[in-house]
Amino acid sequence: MTLPKSVKIVEVGPRDGLQNEKALVASPIKAELIERLAAAGCRHIEATSFVSPQKIPQLADAAEVMKKIRRAPGVVYSALTPNLKGFDAAIAAGADEVAVFAAASETFSRKNINCSIDESLERFEPVLAAARQAGVRTRAYVSCALGCPYEGEIAPAAVALVAKKLFDMGCYEISLGDTIGIGTPPATKKMIAAVAEKIPLENLAGHFHDTYGMAAANVWVALEMGMAIFDSSVGGLGGCPFALGAAGNLATEDLVWLLSGSGVETGLDLQRLVDCGNWISAALGREPASRVARALKKG
Repeated sequence: MTLPKSVKIVEVGPRDGLQNEKALVASPIKAELIERLAAAGCRHIEATSFVSPQKIPQLADAAEVMKKIRRAPGVVYSALTPNLKGFDAAIAAGADEVAVFAAASETFSRKNINCSIDESLERFEPVLAAARQAGVRTRAYVSCALGCPYEGEIAPAAVALVAKKLFDMGCYEISLGDTIGIGTPPATKKMIAAVAEKIPLENLAGHFHDTYGMAAANVWVALEMGMAIFDSSVGGLGGCPFALGAAGNLATEDLVWLLSGSGVETGLDLQRLVDCGNWISAALGREPASRVARALKKG
């Protein structure tokens, strides 16, 4: 078995991690979180999302957060942009990259963004056209890649179809999301294999939630298959506001522990990550969900 020598970790804590918080988090705290992550070695940080403040009030301060960040050299600060208005606002705020999102489940798409999968892809066309013109790279997320809260099991072929459409539209990287965290290693292997028949593996990322404690196991399967890009959230922050019961993302600390212990380079400082996770968890009034953070604290 040959694992990748190094991986790219996309830190999604400031956006995906905080968007489900009920109590509003102050903009200075969000900006400091991003700065602490950069200091820990994170080179790809999804900082915020330019979405409707009515839809996700937690991220209504997107432009302010982007303005407050003291940027570190060599760090890509990206933002989620569901439409052209969001894209324009993100670029005006200084986003280095943008991301769009679609679902592999028709029901989830309609309940989440009130349109079909095909309609959602049509909405992204102006965004991708504007991004090309501006020379800005666009990433894409495919939600419900391993299961849907409404439809249950999702066929790998359905995931591959949506991912291929996004890739053909110009998205350079496709993140395959286990939105509700029900995926298992066999299911993960089948899903990635199906998508990899349509898109080069080097353009695919894994985004695993840890609802049933399977996120690290699913990462391992993906690693064995040659995947070398993973999303994670410091402190295990996050969930999905549109999927009841969805637990947080795989903690970045836990991902780094797994990879470093397997001889895979990440470029991240584990102790600084743990400190960052402990800090933001304390600011939110809770213990970190990271198993590594808890273990090191007890030690």
